[in-house]
Amino acid sequence: MRHTVSLCENYLFGRMYRRGKSAVTPWIAVYYMKNRLTENRLGITASKKIGGAVERNRARRIIKEAYRLTEAQIKSGYDIVIVARKKAVYANMWEVRKSLLAALRGFSLLEE
Repeated sequence: MRHTVSLCENYLFGRMYRRGKSAVTPWIAVYYMKNRLTENRLGITASKKIGGAVERNRARRIIKEAYRLTEAQIKSGYDIVIVARKKAVYANMWEVRKSLLAALRGFSLLEE
């Protein structure tokens, strides 16, 4: 991903959950917050409620690919956390991308 780095620290995820704005779709939950950088930081999570390691990794891969295809349209300077929901395991990437676009459009994070 060209304009995005990973969000790695646990305290950053906690801050996003507490202070960030959120949108929920059937496949994902999206949290975002403005950062003071020129690039976006992305975190993708999938809890054990989704299933075993295979299911969680599949959900993360689908979400990561959906974000990669959408990345060029997203404004810079935001922290974004995407949480996989149970349906993400069985969804195809295009459904997840469509819901990601809808959530980001609702936040006005997409460039026109």
